[in-house]
Amino acid sequence: MNKRVANVLVFMLSIMLLAGCGQTPGTGQTDTGSAKNEVKSELIYASAKDINDMNPHLYTGSMPAQGMVYESLVENTVDGIKPLLAESWDIAGDGKTYTFHLRKGVKFHDGEPFNAEAVVQNITAVQSNAEKHSWIKLSAKIKSVEAVDEYTVKLTLSEPYYLALVELSMTRPYVFLSPKDFKDGRTKDGVNGYHGTGPYKLTEHKVDQYATFTANEDYWGGAPSIRQITAKVLPAGETTLLALQKGEVNFVFTDDRGADSIDVAAMRQLVDSGDYQLVRSAAMNTKMIVANSSKADSPASETAVREAFWHAIDRETISSVISDGTETAAFALFSSNVNYANVSLKERAYDVGKAGDLLESAGWKPGNDGGIRSKGGKPLSMKLYYDSNSSSQKIQAEFIQDAVKEVGMQLEIIGEESASIANRRATGDYDLLFNQTWGLAYDPQSTITAFTSESAYKHTTSGIAQKEELYSKINDVMVSTDEESRKVLYADIMRIVHDEAVFIPLTNGSVTVIAPKNLQGVSFKQTQYELPFEQMKF
Repeated sequence: MNKRVANVLVFMLSIMLLAGCGQTPGTGQTDTGSAKNEVKSELIYASAKDINDMNPHLYTGSMPAQGMVYESLVENTVDGIKPLLAESWDIAGDGKTYTFHLRKGVKFHDGEPFNAEAVVQNITAVQSNAEKHSWIKLSAKIKSVEAVDEYTVKLTLSEPYYLALVELSMTRPYVFLSPKDFKDGRTKDGVNGYHGTGPYKLTEHKVDQYATFTANEDYWGGAPSIRQITAKVLPAGETTLLALQKGEVNFVFTDDRGADSIDVAAMRQLVDSGDYQLVRSAAMNTKMIVANSSKADSPASETAVREAFWHAIDRETISSVISDGTETAAFALFSSNVNYANVSLKERAYDVGKAGDLLESAGWKPGNDGGIRSKGGKPLSMKLYYDSNSSSQKIQAEFIQDAVKEVGMQLEIIGEESASIANRRATGDYDLLFNQTWGLAYDPQSTITAFTSESAYKHTTSGIAQKEELYSKINDVMVSTDEESRKVLYADIMRIVHDEAVFIPLTNGSVTVIAPKNLQGVSFKQTQYELPFEQMKF
């Protein structure tokens, strides 16, 4: 066992010992019965952040919360696209016109009718803020939207787009808000309220404290059994664990940043108490480190450095020790259950020797003491940003910092709020940062589309030699009407970014739920951003 693995094991053991105490402070007695004895027809879940602005046409709001309140025309399921607010639809022979036949009798939470005019107003509002939605290709292809009659809507595109229904099914932005909530007929400058058509209504919100959602008694799919859901803002880690033990919260799940509120050892302790169950989804995403290829003064702009960084990371240890086997080691950007991802790619195993050889060949020479490498008087030093609310990212960052030091890299690790990291990603103010793919329902198309987006991965991809070819192939695949051509284009796209090592995979992640033992119907959608709370019951 090498020193690095031993250090991780000692660190994880200390966490398990602390979590295993499970004592109520000041009493010396274990408190295990609260969740079982006090369960009501209510879920109170811990969230490391506030739900923020719930405007569904913007991007600051909590996606799990928005998923309870708002709905789209169609739904992405394991069996493909299914009806939601649209009962059916027709696609014209040229692939440019979609005619949606809306569900009748649906009302917004404020009593306003859901009809064709409401659909037109909402889609028009989204389209009026086109720059904000440039990451989603559909936004650039919608030519017009019109009401044919009260319950029929015609959506016309400028060209065929095979992902139109998939992108209409997303948690945002093509979901529906009551027209009464619009400001001057628009939503881009704020809204007057948050009334959707979903199974839950937002009824109370105290910023940075909690938000309460109550069952929509008039929901077209039937009122949900769980009568109330509360999102309680709590720091991740020990605070959330203690809240679960005391019954102050009774539900936690992987949030829309891919972070868990408690670590693996704490989850195990809760399950062993007999009060809680753990339910885990299939692989939903790939957790990765994103390298900035466009930052000329950073070593991360060099392919050889990125490849060496990739080889220096022992993913199997991250999977088996840090994640306790709950996540699998990832060696490609997308997991095998993602469409079009069955592609033959260059193998890059954990190989410290190979990492050193790559750096040596690229001119990065060890210091006189065999320590940090340098080239032209410049040290091989980079900064890695991680989400400060994610205990697993912090542990992984420390592990990777130690690992790359062996090959002569100096890594400064910095924890920041998720909003700050997102801003760095958008502005290019980073060397390396933790991130994850969009997820099963959205990939590969959404993550790949983001390669060209200024607000997402443009800085990651724009410094590579084949950037023009990459962007051209991305544009081609999004408008391709031939399945075989799409397979070839996706394969080429994946090979380019893989060969350039700009997305450095770590593990394939899933959504984890810790819930009361007697809660039934805990399941998952084809997205890592929402949970079907309306299907759960005690």
